[in-house]
Amino acid sequence: MVQISAVIAILIFTLVCVIVGVLSSKQANSVEGFVLAGRNMGTWLSAFAYGTSYFSAVIFIGYAGMFGWLIGGGSIMIGVGNAVIGCLIAWIVLAKPTRRMTHKLEARTMPEFFSARYLGPSMKIYAALIIFIFLVPYAAGVYKGLGVLFSAIFVGASPEICMIIVAALTAIYLVLGGYVATAWNDLIQGVIMFVGIVAMIVIMLSRPEVGGIAEMFQRLKDIDPGLVDITGGAMRQTLIINILLTSFGVWALPQMVHKFYAIKSEKNIRPATTIATIFAIFIGCGAYLVGTMGRLFIEAGPDGLPLVEGGFDNIVPTMLMKALTGGPVGVIVLCVIMVLLLSASMSTLSSLVLSSSSAVAIDLIKHVKPGISQKTQVITLRGFCVLFIVLSYVFATANISFIVNLMSFSWGVVAGAFMGPFLWGLYGKFTTKAGAWAGLIAGPGVIGVMLVVNTALLGFEAAKGMAPIFGVTAMGVSVAIVPVVSLLTKRFAFPKSHIEEVFSRAEASAE
Repeated sequence: MVQISAVIAILIFTLVCVIVGVLSSKQANSVEGFVLAGRNMGTWLSAFAYGTSYFSAVIFIGYAGMFGWLIGGGSIMIGVGNAVIGCLIAWIVLAKPTRRMTHKLEARTMPEFFSARYLGPSMKIYAALIIFIFLVPYAAGVYKGLGVLFSAIFVGASPEICMIIVAALTAIYLVLGGYVATAWNDLIQGVIMFVGIVAMIVIMLSRPEVGGIAEMFQRLKDIDPGLVDITGGAMRQTLIINILLTSFGVWALPQMVHKFYAIKSEKNIRPATTIATIFAIFIGCGAYLVGTMGRLFIEAGPDGLPLVEGGFDNIVPTMLMKALTGGPVGVIVLCVIMVLLLSASMSTLSSLVLSSSSAVAIDLIKHVKPGISQKTQVITLRGFCVLFIVLSYVFATANISFIVNLMSFSWGVVAGAFMGPFLWGLYGKFTTKAGAWAGLIAGPGVIGVMLVVNTALLGFEAAKGMAPIFGVTAMGVSVAIVPVVSLLTKRFAFPKSHIEEVFSRAEASAE
């Protein structure tokens, strides 16, 4: 019953994704159409494209299970931070100036933005390489968690089958319809995610192991009072670091900022902000709320770790299989949740692949071959989309140690490199090229230095576990160093005419 229902759900989901890709193909025949959907994305498409790209299956399976077990109710604050800082404040601070300036600079990617804003073609190459080197391995991490639940439903089946489904479906609709297909599928997938998380919360709270929200916290308190400390208790530093990394980090990730480039009108920004924030509250807080229930379903061992095969990654799948396989309603909800995880992974994967492929096809190849035609660029974009999906799948399944280690630092390196130059590029008229370069180099440099020092002192495994701290530090250094170096090099400031063109014309474009 469970397996048959799951197969039917996957087939229906597959059909919808393919249909959307086919219907969107006519709008993806130019570079602008393929990458930005002609900068014509409305309120709901923009909001859901942002929200679904934010949350992948990793949050539901890996992060929610691990932080829910270790921190308890305090882990829900990560979801709150994601909604308030990563969505609400991000849209308020970034959406309008990003849309205005990228329109005026005719920038379609973050590397193009840096090149046009700071009059530095070499910046485009550097930024494109950062994206290529670190986002593709990060995309491999998106597959994590899917295979765990898939194996739990289809006992004995290889998790790689689920990964192949995600890779193939993403490749089909992304190659056919570009960002148009991605945005429409994000909207559909976002609705599935919303329905799935609400159903998951309602059913899990009604389980006898939980007994409702009030009883849940009382039972957690009986296990360990620290599990109901909303500030994280003994894990407070870990909680704060992860809130900062996952909430502020998206401000400078190309696949997230890209959504602001394509918004149709400034009139769409305010309602899209509200929709994206509400979506993030439900998905983020809901995922960590469910993860918090892990202690009530799974017994802890003498070392305090969950007594479940697969460790933290198997906490949520084990809970779901216990709670949802006892009747037809539960089976239906389980299938919805499975499709939810597919949706979350595919939406995030498509955004990462589009950012990575455009970084090469637009920013690198066009730099080497300036006369490349639109048609050839679009073909190249499609080719690199397929290539990067294949690479991410290979990296995810081959378990290559170098790639796995690279994944641990990818978010922090990319956000650390781009955070300062991007924010000050939008708001700092005084920012110099030297200041921007300082931020671009200092962010990854800080992570490199901290990694070397801590590896020498504590060993690589311990240092790898400190990746979130490295990432937050890198972002802070990047934001701080750009204005400092800019003030020290103000005699090399950009010509007044360039600043007026970048800012005055951008301001004049407000609707």
